[in-house]
Amino acid sequence: MLAASFDALSLILDPSRLVFMLLGISVGLVVGILPGLGGVVGMSLLLPFIYGMDPHAATAMLIGMAAVIATADTFPSILIGVPGSAGSQATILDGYPMAQQGKAGRALSAAFSASLIGGLIGALVLFAILPIARPVVLAFKSPHLFMLTVLGLCVVGLLAGKYPFRGILATLIGIMIAMLGSAPSSVTFRFVGDSVYLMDGIPLSILAMGLFAVPEIIDLLADNRAVSKVKEISSGWKDGVRDTIRNRWLVLRSAALGVAVGAIPGLGGSVVDWLSYGQAVQSSKDKSGFGKGDVRGVIAPESSNNAKEGGALIPTMLFGIPGSGTTAVLLGGLILLGIQPGPSMLTTDLSITLTIVWTLALANVVGAFACFLLSRPIARLSTIPAAKFAPFLLIIMLVGAFQNTNQWGDLVAFIVIGMFGWLLKSYDWPRAPILIGFVLAPSIERYLTISASRYGWSWLSDPIVIVIGVLAVAVVAAGVCAKRKGLGET
Repeated sequence: MLAASFDALSLILDPSRLVFMLLGISVGLVVGILPGLGGVVGMSLLLPFIYGMDPHAATAMLIGMAAVIATADTFPSILIGVPGSAGSQATILDGYPMAQQGKAGRALSAAFSASLIGGLIGALVLFAILPIARPVVLAFKSPHLFMLTVLGLCVVGLLAGKYPFRGILATLIGIMIAMLGSAPSSVTFRFVGDSVYLMDGIPLSILAMGLFAVPEIIDLLADNRAVSKVKEISSGWKDGVRDTIRNRWLVLRSAALGVAVGAIPGLGGSVVDWLSYGQAVQSSKDKSGFGKGDVRGVIAPESSNNAKEGGALIPTMLFGIPGSGTTAVLLGGLILLGIQPGPSMLTTDLSITLTIVWTLALANVVGAFACFLLSRPIARLSTIPAAKFAPFLLIIMLVGAFQNTNQWGDLVAFIVIGMFGWLLKSYDWPRAPILIGFVLAPSIERYLTISASRYGWSWLSDPIVIVIGVLAVAVVAAGVCAKRKGLGET
């Protein structure tokens, strides 16, 4: 494993691939400072451009972008009190008051250094678990993989906020969209009518951009305001680093919590920062400063927010179950590159897996230092009105959509799905379950076909199948009960 890991490092450090990782990091920085966009939108923007790319370079670009967003989304949270993404909501409670007190530099410094440590811990745990998981994953057969995929669909209720049944319905919509075009196990075409364009189905990149990027751009244009009003950042950078070192045990606890929660599909990004913030408050002797500008309220959520990326990649790569909305798009990107998540990630595609681990670590280091160096220019950049940069993003998305098949149907599908995504957001319907249903539908059909042809229906009595089935039902029941009790809103 060590020899393979160093081989993967040499692949990443090759200049022709390193430039793509740096490109992904640059995109992650830009997306991170724009409130409300987040990893799914950033991943959706890059997805159309990976067609035909070297798999190592493409994965380095995607992971580099995703890793840095968890660091860069600190800017809007601290400077203007608006979460850059779902994982930076708790940072506002103490980060924004620190900025109002003239301590924005100290808050940002503490956040960046804690994010760096948390991201490295997440990458280290991901690397350490590979040798342990290898024999377990390789022992799974097609019936087990089918049930694990079903389990991945069942956890979408956790992505649906306070409306779990809407999440289930949204998942079914995603599966229906995935059924457009040719069937994976036969040569028949489904639900295409006389449309030649639909025979190949809806491209993943168009669905992702339409569901997530377009609604956010429309809302930014509707508000027509600058991202931030803060043009200058105060001093105190050294104090922030000292705060992180002084609270190192809090950083380690929060990072460990981030990895554990991130590994639970569908749960990580939405709650991990609140859980880490809560444990920081509960474990502190003096709780009076929290919510008023306590630096510990910045350190805890930021370290766990970055560490969760390593945890979310565990079920994504090893079992093909997206750990979050971002990894759901990543999962589709791997499939576009001809890489099938699952047991092959530890055998034939081991170099890709180790490339992802190295990129996660390197991107956290480069991203953190870039945030330190570029803090003042970024603070000025965030004062640009949305009306000036939103059209630029729309042009990039239109070009990316058209280059999928070079057919006008791509643009039509992009516009239609974009309007559909905006309606879903306007009426508070979850969009991530649609994407997860779309990505997992082919795997469900493939594993079910293989299981039925190889084992008949005897595989239903397999003990592992039964255990996973019971777990899937329990997850759905627990999610529904939790939302009814109001835990979802909490």
